[in-house]
Amino acid sequence: MPQVPKTCPATGQPIPPNYLHTFDGHFVDANGRALLLRGVNLSGSSKAPVGQPSHVLDDFWSSAQAGGQSFLGRPLNLEDGSADAHLSRLRAWGFNVLRYPITWEALEHEGPGRYDYDFMDYTIRVLYKCKEYGFKVYLDPHQDAWSRFSGGSGAPYWTLPACGIDPQAFTATQAAIVHCEYPSAFDTPDPAALPAMIWSTNYSRLASQTLFALFFGGKTFAPKCILDGVNIQDYLQSHFIQAFGVLADRIRDAGGLLDDVIIGWDSMNEPSEGFIEYEDLSMYPIAQGAAAKKGTMPTPLQSFKLGMGIAQTLDNYTFGSFGSTRTGTVTVDPKGIRIWADPSTEPNGVHPKWGWKRSSEWTLGNCVWALHGVWDIDTGSLLQPHYFRYSPSPSPSSADPVLVHFSEEFLLPHLTDYVTRIRAAHPSAIAFIQASVFAIPPKVPESLLKGRACHSTHYYDGLTLMTRHWHMFNADALGIVRGKYSSPIFAAKFGEKAIRASIQSQLGILKSDGVQLGADVPEPRRYPTIIGEIGTPMDMDDKKAYDPTRKEYGDYSSQEHALDASLNATDGPNVLSYTVWTYCPDNSHMWGDGWNNEDLSLWSEDDVQGRAGHHSAAAGSLASARTSRMSLVTLPVPSSPYAAAWSSYTARAMPVHELLRFMRDGARAIRAFCRPYPVKVVGTPVDIQFDIGKASFKVKVRVTPADAPHLEPGIAGGEEESFVKDGGGESVLPTEIFIPLVHFASDGCVERSLAVRDPEDSDEARSGSASTDTLLLTLVAGKGEKIESEGYAVQVKVSEGRVEMDESEQLLRWFYAVPVSGKKEVSIELTRVGGAINWPRVTRKTSAGGVRSRKRCMAGWLEKLCPGGCLIM
Repeated sequence: MPQVPKTCPATGQPIPPNYLHTFDGHFVDANGRALLLRGVNLSGSSKAPVGQPSHVLDDFWSSAQAGGQSFLGRPLNLEDGSADAHLSRLRAWGFNVLRYPITWEALEHEGPGRYDYDFMDYTIRVLYKCKEYGFKVYLDPHQDAWSRFSGGSGAPYWTLPACGIDPQAFTATQAAIVHCEYPSAFDTPDPAALPAMIWSTNYSRLASQTLFALFFGGKTFAPKCILDGVNIQDYLQSHFIQAFGVLADRIRDAGGLLDDVIIGWDSMNEPSEGFIEYEDLSMYPIAQGAAAKKGTMPTPLQSFKLGMGIAQTLDNYTFGSFGSTRTGTVTVDPKGIRIWADPSTEPNGVHPKWGWKRSSEWTLGNCVWALHGVWDIDTGSLLQPHYFRYSPSPSPSSADPVLVHFSEEFLLPHLTDYVTRIRAAHPSAIAFIQASVFAIPPKVPESLLKGRACHSTHYYDGLTLMTRHWHMFNADALGIVRGKYSSPIFAAKFGEKAIRASIQSQLGILKSDGVQLGADVPEPRRYPTIIGEIGTPMDMDDKKAYDPTRKEYGDYSSQEHALDASLNATDGPNVLSYTVWTYCPDNSHMWGDGWNNEDLSLWSEDDVQGRAGHHSAAAGSLASARTSRMSLVTLPVPSSPYAAAWSSYTARAMPVHELLRFMRDGARAIRAFCRPYPVKVVGTPVDIQFDIGKASFKVKVRVTPADAPHLEPGIAGGEEESFVKDGGGESVLPTEIFIPLVHFASDGCVERSLAVRDPEDSDEARSGSASTDTLLLTLVAGKGEKIESEGYAVQVKVSEGRVEMDESEQLLRWFYAVPVSGKKEVSIELTRVGGAINWPRVTRKTSAGGVRSRKRCMAGWLEKLCPGGCLIM
């Protein structure tokens, strides 16, 4: 590891305490140790205001038209004490970083330039609470399919009429699937029937494709769309960037958060190309977009006509275990309803509510793409099928069309303006750079990044996500999208071992995409990569784990297999940081995460002990942040690996068996996400192996003379004398490894955690005695030694050095020598004494047929899933 600089490369100023560097492919602390940041998105619930989950139609349109609702209470309720319980739980799980989604709507819902300062101040209060618990945070300007009002999340309502659109016509025209109005504008809504992940098809429907084309490419493809004297592209982007800039200003002015807590800012979540780069507007997209075929699938030309109220007969698809299958056709008749706003809504070109002035060239009432000559409304003919594929010709005689490139020509300029504005408030912010789903990021110049950047990408197992089932077959989705295979049949993976290896390979490729950042300089920095979203659905197989009448009730083994396959892929040689999607304090079995019937939360109150079978079924009844009785009675000691140096929070010690009980209560598939990992490493971690079935964990580290930690006064660790050891060239600071009780607890600790407890017990009876001892062990190289205590039963084998086990922190500290010259590899292996814990649960039901019967269907599955290309969420 190169020596850490003493000044910030972005500002030239001395680095503050607890500063995180980004170089040599890693996050690095001020002492020179490589860091892994592993945590969760807090929270998926932040996509909508409290009390307005996506299935609730009451007040949905009327409140939006009046200026929207405040997002106060997102993501945590600071008034009832539950925020402490939730953050304590996340800390106990070993998480040290939070990706913090905030929507543009939450900041500017009242109208253009009218900011919700109360929500911003509430956000600051939540961030201070995160600071108490020692978390690092990066903020996420979150969106999905543009807006809540186009079937996703993100932009405020007023952006839709600004684009000349009436969103209340989306359902009738199928320009977007809106959860609370599903399935039809002309029948009684049945939001519970919304199919899994059908919301993602909004990316290939008229509303989302138009809005993103205007946002990123309005000046190129919609030059007549002028609002308040500027093109709609500049109008929308300037408001988006300024809204988050104002938030950054307010956070800066509050003090004590920048760098100490907020390490950086993500760019727009999963930015979509819209129509840009679309090959042929008369056909379905092949390599374009991120949505699989499910439900009705209009071509762009059909969507243009539907948007003008003209009935169309559309292909209809289902998505099952073997991918998309065309089931026939469906005729959709909007009955004359148009998505294009009536001219009467803007007398004299001025909007009476929002106040903008529309150019006379931009006539309301007709399709904006017909206005630009893409198609003819009267004849219904497509005039320019490749309109979005090529740069507009400078003259009709131009013979050689020039292909457009979304990432370089449209996304990069936006990223430049956004990062520049954020850095005006937070000069040392790490720029988390995100491209479209599975796309290679643009070549972001080092002059913008200034040594402070991270490649931020997402990964989901698309087949599991779409089908809500863990299969014994899958495919290399990234390889298909990027043209690795001559036929998608060669991308097939059979059996769990092959699937896990494939996912790990895909994440390795996504990690390597980070070389695009700062690639314009002769010796580019290697920036770290973080998987900003990764997760699995918890409502698999028709929610059988939720149903008390079924024998599979409470059995999350399928979810565990799926989530472990994904998170295992971040280990191995990838050694990746990540933030799991998601943690929702108000998750319920009935409505999941409260958004489009998604249910990926790692925790649910409906899984808390003593609440079996409890469903929050009433529309709009999702509380902002509920918690269990035990959570509020006694909270665990902070167990974040950053607690000692970065947190001022102190809490009453909790007996380890109570801590273990607290960690498991309400958690789903906890063995998969509460994983051991090296948090701070003296040297470079080169391989991580964890087998949850054997409770076996191994880390390999490459160490060179340059990896010797540096202790500076005022820097985290610089005054922790207990870490400074003498003799033998031993590092003055250790490698620190999170060792979760969930995997390595002693039999006695497990038994006590499972014991039935009287809910009327006093606080004193509940707390018992808590061990705060640090266990010291000097090991013989290559020989295993046991650590057995009240809480742990672990066999430890090291190639060299000694260890200290801090039971209350679930932390193992490993000291070893740094070489004077050359390099060496050191390793540590941990195994639970007695093997993996056999937590009581319902045995997973095995279906007949097995892998063999599925193999015979694979060819048909792949061809159906990927005809000419693969579309993966």
